[in-house]
Amino acid sequence: MPCLVGCLALFFPRIAIILVVIFSDYLGNAYQTIIWPLLGFIFMPLTTLAYAWAWHSNAGSVSGVYLVVVVIAALIDLGLIGTGASSHRHYRHHCGSRPRPRKSRHG
Repeated sequence: MPCLVGCLALFFPRIAIILVVIFSDYLGNAYQTIIWPLLGFIFMPLTTLAYAWAWHSNAGSVSGVYLVVVVIAALIDLGLIGTGASSHRHYRHHCGSRPRPRKSRHG
């Protein structure tokens, strides 16, 4: 079951958060208040799960390689990692960043 929730978290982190909250106190142990998991659910769900995993895996602290995992999750949530080449082509096409033809001096 934990592996299934872990795999589910990569593709559907909000569903994974709901399942974790319903079936365990995993987030409650990592976060001392309800506000951070709630804000994480809304804005950065993968980072919320990554922080809870890092906190539990590293005996109550987030440092070293666990901190790297949390930072990578934050970058994915912010959209800085994981955008494909097709979205870059779409951006270039619609935002006009294509090279413009040079004007000739004689014409």
